[in-house]
Amino acid sequence: MKITANIITLNEEKNIAEVIKSVQSVCDDIVVVDSLSTDKTCQIAEELGATVIKQEYLGDGPQKAFGAPFARNDWILSIDADERLDVNAIEAIKMLDLENTPYDAYSFARKTYVGKNFIKLWYPDRVTRLYNRTKCGYSRAKGHAKVETENVHDLDADMLHYSYEDYAHMIRTTEKFIKRGAVLALEEGKKAHSFDPIIHGIGALFKTLILKGGAFHGINGWNVAIISSFSSYMKYALMLEIQKNEK
Repeated sequence: MKITANIITLNEEKNIAEVIKSVQSVCDDIVVVDSLSTDKTCQIAEELGATVIKQEYLGDGPQKAFGAPFARNDWILSIDADERLDVNAIEAIKMLDLENTPYDAYSFARKTYVGKNFIKLWYPDRVTRLYNRTKCGYSRAKGHAKVETENVHDLDADMLHYSYEDYAHMIRTTEKFIKRGAVLALEEGKKAHSFDPIIHGIGALFKTLILKGGAFHGINGWNVAIISSFSSYMKYALMLEIQKNEK
């Protein structure tokens, strides 16, 4: 059974070649949905044989769903530009009998890196990325969306996630998601109250350090916990500020 890779991009000239090469051994069709990049992302993708569709960013779920109708195959492998298939994932996909499978989709364990640091705290971080578009598809959530189906089989395979170049990059990226998260929450009708920043900030710190064991993962565990706490605190602080300014 043939597979189409679906990749969403925005100024990913540093990543696009590697992610396309990562999926070429299991995908005979590659669709790139580009959010109007101003760098060489589209040029590189086309040179490597991908079909490039330009679409202003609609949000995570809608953007990934947008690419599905352009696929030549029913089975779609959704992968982000900063992700790669590990060797074990490539082998696992090759072993699948997608024509006769009882499942609608398959999930991968995701290994996230900050620079060269593997964040064990976040593993396995299961993500459903290989799915049959005739049976299921991405949710329309504008934030981090997921494939909507309960009929998923967990593969013993890894997807590598080179999410951040270093901790400075992680902090800069977190700042962008704080504002986006606050705006989306308010658009969904959620409200922030006076002590929410403190409650959620401390809650995120406790969850990451204690419940998830981050305190025992060395400096990487502490770094992630503190940045997570900051992100949660500031999201609600920004929500309060937006609510105040709208009065």
